[in-house]
Amino acid sequence: MLSLTCKTAIKAVIYLASNSESEEKASIKEIAEFINASEHTVGKLLQTLVKEKVINSAKGPTGGFYINEKQKNQPILNIIDAIDGEDVFDQCGLGLSKCSATHPCPIHNDYKIIRDQFKTMCRQKKVSDLCDTINQGLTYLIG
Repeated sequence: MLSLTCKTAIKAVIYLASNSESEEKASIKEIAEFINASEHTVGKLLQTLVKEKVINSAKGPTGGFYINEKQKNQPILNIIDAIDGEDVFDQCGLGLSKCSATHPCPIHNDYKIIRDQFKTMCRQKKVSDLCDTINQGLTYLIG
């Protein structure tokens, strides 16, 4: 359902949020290394996230990327919307362009339920909810 780029963006934002207490800004290289992603991809998606006000950046020798308290309390849906667009929750599970309730694919009815539940979770879960479990050592961003 989510693109690889969107998943990478979510991991990058969670990484920034889980390190926000230190108030140090993170570089593209640092983020890319931690989440095991290409620096090029991470750089582009971080620019998009800054433009969409999901995260912040600062230029200069002490610059980098960071997230503030208000941004930590935003729903995960904001990241998805910035990278993939919210219409990702309207797409067919089999990738058909003309799938609908009146012209369903073989998995339409089952997939719609799961897709709607996933959207609800992304709307309810805050960035802080996900970084808290990482800081407690209960969940991980690296595999």
